[in-house]
Amino acid sequence: MSIESERVAETVEYVALRRLQNRYGDIVTRRAWPELHEIMRPTCTLALDLGDAAGQLDGPGAIGDFIGGQLEQFSFFEFVILNTVVEINRAVGTAGARMYIQELRQNVTDGRRTNAFGVYHDHVERDADGRWWFARRRYGSFSRTQALGPENEQVVFDLPVFALDEL
Repeated sequence: MSIESERVAETVEYVALRRLQNRYGDIVTRRAWPELHEIMRPTCTLALDLGDAAGQLDGPGAIGDFIGGQLEQFSFFEFVILNTVVEINRAVGTAGARMYIQELRQNVTDGRRTNAFGVYHDHVERDADGRWWFARRRYGSFSRTQALGPENEQVVFDLPVFALDEL
């Protein structure tokens, strides 16, 4: 394959991976949890490091249930992708991705606006039909508005960073 053909092929895969990430953001914003089954392998895991708590969820159903439960406290919620970096191994059909996000939120209880910032580290797999799926995910918080206090007061955690080729 020529260098130009290889670059075009990688670009096609990159666009497909960005569509997957964008679809996730859309599902979370719309709170359409059953649709997680359309983008996550049934065995997909999500390791959580929230800065002050940690855990692991197994499967799109458990992931959706957890996130949905957390979002009940917000009358407004929008998931925003800020930046993403992807390393694709086309020969194997896998990719490592780092996706920085912001959550724009408004509390049900008091109408207060809050923000959260975090990063997903994803291991993504391509199936025999060429479709990409989330296979393993790690989420790390690195800042969020204080639960109590002024809106401009953010709790800051260490930025979690994992090598993309080791996901």
